[in-house]
Amino acid sequence: MTSSPDNPRTTTTKPGWLVYLLRCRDGSLYTGITNDLPKRLKLHAAGKASRYTRSRLPVTLAYTEPQPSRSCALKREATIKKLSRRHKESLISLGQSP
Repeated sequence: MTSSPDNPRTTTTKPGWLVYLLRCRDGSLYTGITNDLPKRLKLHAAGKASRYTRSRLPVTLAYTEPQPSRSCALKREATIKKLSRRHKESLISLGQSP
């Protein structure tokens, strides 16, 4: 929790980090991290979030996985990126629905 700039006694909850997978138009999977999923999805849809997805629009959210910190999210993202496509598809089918 962090203090609000207007009132130091008021606290706001800081958004958590997520690892997410997108399914691109060509069927490929894109893995990324964010702490503001709606904003990140809008950027992807506008072609401004990643060079990879820009040429593969539209994209759909296939999987999300909450992480306790940015560091953990980056490590999990790297692990997922190393998985085979078959394992990523298993993760999507067994994992959390978006």
